[in-house]
Amino acid sequence: MRSVTKGQVEISFSSDISYLELVQDVSDHIARLVGLDAESQYWIGLSLRESVTNAIQHGNQLDPTKLVVLRFDIQEDRLVITVRDQGEGVDEDQLPDPLDPENLLKPGGRGIFFVRSFMDKVSFRKSAEGHEVIMEKRLNHKNQGDENDD
Repeated sequence: MRSVTKGQVEISFSSDISYLELVQDVSDHIARLVGLDAESQYWIGLSLRESVTNAIQHGNQLDPTKLVVLRFDIQEDRLVITVRDQGEGVDEDQLPDPLDPENLLKPGGRGIFFVRSFMDKVSFRKSAEGHEVIMEKRLNHKNQGDENDD
């Protein structure tokens, strides 16, 4: 299977949880295009759903007039996914540690921890349009079954 080596896909949608299925479909399709295996596709989809849910709920405060912008930047050696909301953002230093014993039984607060566990690099950035979460997944096509492609 040949994989796409470069390109960019961007979609935007209102802050409504019902778009998560579309986000998942787009994520799965792009992950297949770049040659990722089923397990990697699953973890990227989970990370993306978590990031988009945070953007809708926490960033845009469920305000349907505010947009979430999702960008997939396909590079030769990595897939970079950016989720941008129109909120104020989060201070990374203020995020609770989900592994702290006092937080273990709390129902929330694990999303960013999971995203950091599943992706190769995660960063946060304030932009003129809002707040962005940038996630990267390295592409190693030799390990993805592409060694027989000429």
